[in-house]
Amino acid sequence: MPRWTAALTEAGITDQTLRRAYDSQRELVRKFAFPQYLAARLLLPARLLPPVVAMVAFMHETDDRIDTGDPDIRSKALSEWDRQVREALDVASGAGTCDNSLLLALADTVRRHHPHLAVRVHDFLNGAPTEANWTGFETEADFQAYIDSYSLPALMLTASLMAPGPESGQEEGFHQGCRALIEGWQRSDFLADLSEDAEQGRIGIARDELERHGLTLLDLHTKSEKCTPALGRLVSTQADLAEAALRACRGLPAMVEPPYRPFLRALISVQELQLRAVRGKGGSLLHEEARPPIAATLLVLARQYVAAKTRQRRTRR
Repeated sequence: MPRWTAALTEAGITDQTLRRAYDSQRELVRKFAFPQYLAARLLLPARLLPPVVAMVAFMHETDDRIDTGDPDIRSKALSEWDRQVREALDVASGAGTCDNSLLLALADTVRRHHPHLAVRVHDFLNGAPTEANWTGFETEADFQAYIDSYSLPALMLTASLMAPGPESGQEEGFHQGCRALIEGWQRSDFLADLSEDAEQGRIGIARDELERHGLTLLDLHTKSEKCTPALGRLVSTQADLAEAALRACRGLPAMVEPPYRPFLRALISVQELQLRAVRGKGGSLLHEEARPPIAATLLVLARQYVAAKTRQRRTRR
């Protein structure tokens, strides 16, 4: 596992101000997304770690700014953040200045991967009003629209760094695989966060789906014990949909270059562990957290790390 300073150098980041900017984002990502950071650190080529860190930090900061308060407050926060980000991207094209370390790292990452990464940032910002205005879903179609407008562009901020090139003929397949991955991931996350989201009065399960199981948002908000059996059936139905989506993305690793495959395999496997934990909680999700077992997660990472090292040794021969 390469040192962080070596990863910065391998990525061509030698300016001390830029290195400090990336250092700041690394610390943030380690705090709020340590399992994902560890997977990237162990399994991705060193040169890819700084841009992944920068994009994950940007995604988290955006989500954090628009995740609390009334929709009008979140929309105003997004509008201001959108302006700051677009001004910062002028740095990447040689115009403007930036003294925010997160935006400085973002602008530098875009510059090094321009133009495709700039497009991904704009796609994400263009879809962010969906999250800022989100109060729940009326139907399954609303959920699917949320995936397309916000969740998928968020995933593509980092996934596009590993995407196959146009000459591969795999671009569309990769995009559809990423779409399946994020659908399964998002369904699982909405279930895992059900208790917290219900307290805030907005959940990631469509209201018409609640009604089909004889449930209301008030039942979930008050954590009524009488709704536990019905909630268990609802969780099972939603988990089946998430599992089908995760099965549909298992071909993703084969579409990318060999150095990226262990990371994608680990990412999918960890989501399957998360879903298994969610399914196991069933109707008790209103009262208990569902997180993948640490030991099982570490075992997934260890197996993929060994696979990556084995491939590297064979490549050198």
